[in-house]
Amino acid sequence: MWRSVASNALTLFIVALLALGGVILWGQKQYEVAGPLGQAICFKVERGASMSAVSAGLEAQGAISDARIFRIGTTYSGKSGQLKFGSYLLEPAISMAQVAERLTVGGQSTCGQDVNLRIGVAGAEVILRSYDAATAGLVEVAKFDPSGEVPQVYKDAVDDPDLRWRVTLAEGVTSWNIVEALKAADFLSGEIKEVPAEGVLAPDSYEVSKGDDRAALIAKMQASQSATLAEAWAKRAEGLPYETMEEALIMASIIEKETGVAEERGKVASVFLNRLRDGMRLQTDPTVIYGVTKGQGILGRGLRQSELKRETPWNTYVIQGLPATPICNPGKAAIEAALNPETTDFFYFVADGTGGHAFASTLEEHNKNVAKWRALEAAGAEGDGSGTGDGN
Repeated sequence: MWRSVASNALTLFIVALLALGGVILWGQKQYEVAGPLGQAICFKVERGASMSAVSAGLEAQGAISDARIFRIGTTYSGKSGQLKFGSYLLEPAISMAQVAERLTVGGQSTCGQDVNLRIGVAGAEVILRSYDAATAGLVEVAKFDPSGEVPQVYKDAVDDPDLRWRVTLAEGVTSWNIVEALKAADFLSGEIKEVPAEGVLAPDSYEVSKGDDRAALIAKMQASQSATLAEAWAKRAEGLPYETMEEALIMASIIEKETGVAEERGKVASVFLNRLRDGMRLQTDPTVIYGVTKGQGILGRGLRQSELKRETPWNTYVIQGLPATPICNPGKAAIEAALNPETTDFFYFVADGTGGHAFASTLEEHNKNVAKWRALEAAGAEGDGSGTGDGN
């Protein structure tokens, strides 16, 4: 009799274990399979929120099918205590496991609003954007000059602790323009005692926090440019006419100002290097312009003949060799082009009416290209006629 009871008890125990195992496997499957979310949403984790509150919120918004399974899954995966506050994009059919990963490991704020101070050659602007979950894209809410009137929608957003901040430098911006824009940025703090040397700030997009120190951000930009230049210098081609990295940076700044077409940078570099090797003057308009403006704003008009003839440390129509300093802050691609140029026999280039340039090896060929450009110019075609396009 006792043997029969023990046998039945053992059978029931085994059945219970199998049932428990089945429940665990079912729960694990539910944790990992595609979820019920029909369209993308932005889900916000409040600072200090518990996993219990978050799981309930996820279930209420239809992001997960069962808050209990989510809590158990995050506990067993060791993520229950790793929540990061912020706003997160949750895509359609995202699994519980993926949600847990997004909210604990994926990084703060992949959704919500962001502010970007964009510093370009022609000026600076602050852009406030908000993520639209329905279209899975960022929508511009406000755009304004940082030194001008601030819209109310921006004032209403700046105290959100989840708001993301960024400063973006375009290639070819001068150090003076960067400093002036940073001074006008109301979300930064501290003073910049002096304008950094031209060329030493890396064009890039920098994540910042509200209240960050301006001087510390400048130092970060300098460190980035220094690292980029050092890396490119270590991999430079043989036989270049540069004695120092500073000279390479000067050339890169000229290349940056002469073309915005990525595939042309190596050719433009070859033109100026060929001229240097042959003892020709560089004769590039952007250097003359820098001698007029000193990098403080844009010229906003064509160069005068008197300015082309006036000797300054940057006027390459008058001086021999490279100008005294860089004329802007060049990007990584321009630096790499200066240190690993294409090998060509080109000595001239002029705008071709498409946004790019026509290159030539002889003055005769170049003059024909100039004539074509002048005809396009006369017909009202748009293009960039800067640089060595005057036939010299």
